[in-house]
Amino acid sequence: MKAIFFDLDDTLLWDKKSVETAFHKTCEFAAKKVDIDPIALEQAVRDEAAKLYDTYETRPFTQMIGINPFEGLWGTFDDPSEDFQKMKTIAPVYQRKAWTIGLHNLGIDDEMLGKELAEYFPKMRKESPFVYEETFKVLDLLKDNYILLLITNGSPSLQNTKLEITPEIAPYFDHIIISGAFGKGKPDSSIFEHALEVAGVSKDEALMVGDNLMTDILGSSKIGMKSVWINREDKPQNEEVKPTYTIKNLQELFTILG
Repeated sequence: MKAIFFDLDDTLLWDKKSVETAFHKTCEFAAKKVDIDPIALEQAVRDEAAKLYDTYETRPFTQMIGINPFEGLWGTFDDPSEDFQKMKTIAPVYQRKAWTIGLHNLGIDDEMLGKELAEYFPKMRKESPFVYEETFKVLDLLKDNYILLLITNGSPSLQNTKLEITPEIAPYFDHIIISGAFGKGKPDSSIFEHALEVAGVSKDEALMVGDNLMTDILGSSKIGMKSVWINREDKPQNEEVKPTYTIKNLQELFTILG
């Protein structure tokens, strides 16, 4: 084994906690302005965001690249392609609507507050970076012995923002591949083949580590790479997508590599 490929979100970065924290701070901010249950507001906005996201013409592109509705709530998508420029135009409208309709569904009709919350949420997300406790310990032990490659779905501007607000991560990696810059996202086999070429290794010399069965594990298995599913939350197994190994903590990687 010469190279280890890592996913970013919810593998090294605790993105789920960052999103939850940003929602909590924004909804508490709203509750100081109007009489509203912050927990109910979060659920209403999450529900509305998911519905709205599917209505835009950019939906097939975001599915191919791997950009979820909650990234849409704080991304600017100022990236150099026609599809991203469409997203750049749509994003502010989408963000305002998600918050404004979420408020409306709880009986608060206040477009100005919706706009204010839409602008507040990205600030809170940027102020709430979380990294798993073992991330740096594991990368420290791997960096001198393996080629490390980061392979992440998303828009380059947004994924690079995540790396900028956790600046310790990027220097560990010899190569960083972002699906939006490549043109296709995981689980498409082409991005994994590209990663092998960039790293200069064969499929038998690389190991994919990620939290998502349907992107990280499925995609790497398509080209015959070995994979490690980091399953911290005891998610159910999938009969059709089977990782080579399953772990609960990144430090268990060393048992596999040993």
